[in-house]
Amino acid sequence: MLNLTGRVLIAVLFLGGTFQKILDPSQVQGMLTGIALPAWLVWPVALFNLVAALALVFGPWVRAWALVLAAYCLVTSFFHWQLRADPWQVTIMVKNWSIAGGLLILAATGPGRYVKWHVRLWPRRKKPDH
Repeated sequence: MLNLTGRVLIAVLFLGGTFQKILDPSQVQGMLTGIALPAWLVWPVALFNLVAALALVFGPWVRAWALVLAAYCLVTSFFHWQLRADPWQVTIMVKNWSIAGGLLILAATGPGRYVKWHVRLWPRRKKPDH
């Protein structure tokens, strides 16, 4: 049950990011254009946040999504580092690293027994008979 609770709490963060981007895209668009990326990227990022949050909670491929989200957190830290004159941006950057760490633990341990869809990319190995 702790695994599910942790997954839900992490997913809430990404759902909040989705709604923030949809309701007030100008902040993220400003960050994107500030580092020479197109402002329209806010929309695929918002969709990615939504899909990833739902996948963390319900599956499938929770481990894979955890790895992708860990990479996402580390990459997006770059945006906050560009604004390091603002101490809040540095705090957000470190928070992203911490979330990435939690996601890496989730990727290593798996979703536990509370997941809606179990889809295997490869079959389980059979244990050798002794």
